[in-house]
Amino acid sequence: MTILEERATLGKPARKHWLNITHELGRDFEKRAAVHDEDDSFVSENYAALKEHGFFSAMVPEAFGGGGVSHSEMCELLRVLAHYCSSTALTHSMHQHLVAAALWKFKHGQGGEPMLRNVAAKQLVLVSTGANDWLESSGEALRVEGGYRVTAKKPFASQSSVGDVLVTSAPFNDAANGWQVLHFPVPLKSDGVTVLNDWRALGMRGTGSHSVRLDGLFVPESNVNLRRPRGVFHPVFNVVAAVATPIVMSVYVGIAQKAARLAIEAVKVQKRPKPYLAGLIGSMMNELTSAELHLQDMIRITNDLDFEPHNQVGQDILSRKTNTANACISVVTRAMQIVGGQGFYRTFGLERLFRDVQAAKYHPLPQADQQQFLGEHIFRTN
Repeated sequence: MTILEERATLGKPARKHWLNITHELGRDFEKRAAVHDEDDSFVSENYAALKEHGFFSAMVPEAFGGGGVSHSEMCELLRVLAHYCSSTALTHSMHQHLVAAALWKFKHGQGGEPMLRNVAAKQLVLVSTGANDWLESSGEALRVEGGYRVTAKKPFASQSSVGDVLVTSAPFNDAANGWQVLHFPVPLKSDGVTVLNDWRALGMRGTGSHSVRLDGLFVPESNVNLRRPRGVFHPVFNVVAAVATPIVMSVYVGIAQKAARLAIEAVKVQKRPKPYLAGLIGSMMNELTSAELHLQDMIRITNDLDFEPHNQVGQDILSRKTNTANACISVVTRAMQIVGGQGFYRTFGLERLFRDVQAAKYHPLPQADQQQFLGEHIFRTN
């Protein structure tokens, strides 16, 4: 077993059954990864295979018809899957973090059971638009009889072309309470919902992260599951950060591990490797260690969803997200430097990982926003 194979088993092991299936499916996904990247096509075949094997309900409790996989185990599965196809792993993480949020609610007596049961029964695909909304949200909701009419354009909605339920939000100017943000799920096949075919990106090209346009979408009052003041931090974000960020960042750590392995293997086959490559490899592995340790600490904080949504939890998770993202990007950058000109060829595979890993910086919160958010928190609490 090589050092990178050993690193691939770090953390709480996923259930052997699920891990074996992940490797089996992943080897097939890997064969198509370059094709989806080349033509900007969604990883539809891979999604069909994941659905066939029950991955969409893997984290749903067995009592509700799911697989009973823990949050930490799901992080492991997604990290492993990223070794085979970055786009499949990332887009699937977008579904899984919504399942994790519903599971946290259920475990803490705040509902969530109907969503979990529906996912298990129908293998529903959940689509989130939260990454670009943060505290303000975008678009507008207008009061009508029985609910609201929502108009908005929501970018970065991964897997939206095959999604079943859109989990989103919109601002509403309440006459009595001022601007609020309404959070609600709606079927993606609802009248007034259009998935735009606009995902042409630097990396993660197979995720189908199209924009979703809402044109006068009717949202019944009963569908609104959260109201909060617009632009004001709400404890729900501590939950979202803690359950979502380790799941998403597991994908990027998997990408970094794959890039490091490719770089080391490329040097090993050289007849006369340049002397300085050993130092570059050491530097790369230090960065990889940093990424892995920050990810492990996020998983520790989330504690398989057994945590309270205190502000410090959210701050700690988001801080580690920034460090993990930076370390992962640094690993792949160093891998490109180690491999040299060969890495510039798309056929080698490292160039795609270099483009894919850049997306790590755009997940909530981007570094500048996170640092500002953390600094303001420190001023308030010290």
